[in-house]
Amino acid sequence: MCCMTHLSVERPSGTRLSRHLRPAILVSSLGLLLSACSLPSYGGYKGATTQGHDTHLLYAGLFTTAIVVGGITLSLILWSVFRYKKRSDAMPRQFQYHIPLEITYTVIPIIIVLLVFFFTVGVENRVDAVSSNPYVQVKVTAFQWGWNFDYPQLHVDVHGVTLQNPEMVLPTGKTARITLVSADVVHGFYVRQFNFSRYAQPGVINVFDLTVRHSATYQGQCTQFCGLYHAEMLFRVKSVPPAQFQAWVHQQQALGHDKVVAKQPSPIVKVRSTNSRTKI
Repeated sequence: MCCMTHLSVERPSGTRLSRHLRPAILVSSLGLLLSACSLPSYGGYKGATTQGHDTHLLYAGLFTTAIVVGGITLSLILWSVFRYKKRSDAMPRQFQYHIPLEITYTVIPIIIVLLVFFFTVGVENRVDAVSSNPYVQVKVTAFQWGWNFDYPQLHVDVHGVTLQNPEMVLPTGKTARITLVSADVVHGFYVRQFNFSRYAQPGVINVFDLTVRHSATYQGQCTQFCGLYHAEMLFRVKSVPPAQFQAWVHQQQALGHDKVVAKQPSPIVKVRSTNSRTKI
């Protein structure tokens, strides 16, 4: 190991090392623990769904942790520069090892990585979790170039028309089971305010839950280039209170289940699976 130049350093004992590690562990996890508090958005969306809000908290926590770690690192660099700058031509005391210090700056990054892994896995599991009893189920079919929203249990279809933006209506505060498929090529289901994106692929069924937190209208789009009118492949998600959602369902049922479609997508073969992503 290369020699280290230092003026005067005491070798802390094992007891002192453990005392040094405790605040290091606290500081490394501070940013992630603060993610449960109100944090700046750092340029991102705070998540209009329960799942998207969890993603935002993870993002904000990691960003805050990076700021804390970066600030401590910069402070140590500046402190070393000014504290041990050259004051004379005398040769500083030379030494080869500092085991406690080397263990400390090895263990701290490992702890940070483990904490990031722990929180990330937790958020991913919550985002991908599928409720056993959703309030409503919607089959979303992407096609060139539009979207179909089918509510099979309610006998309601919202058939998209090419170059027009269909609207998927969901109840606020209730879990909606989304089954996402593609009728032709690869598409991308993306709603910015939801902090959520998922592929719609031919021959693959993607299943996920969305729980919209606030009543509003959110803009969605296809994020995978899918042909001539890809840029026009837009849709809306409208979240309304449950009572208003039921009134909308009755209104749609009164209009009839079948509607004229400008472009009817190809049939999709369904398979039974407990996985959220299943290949046919």
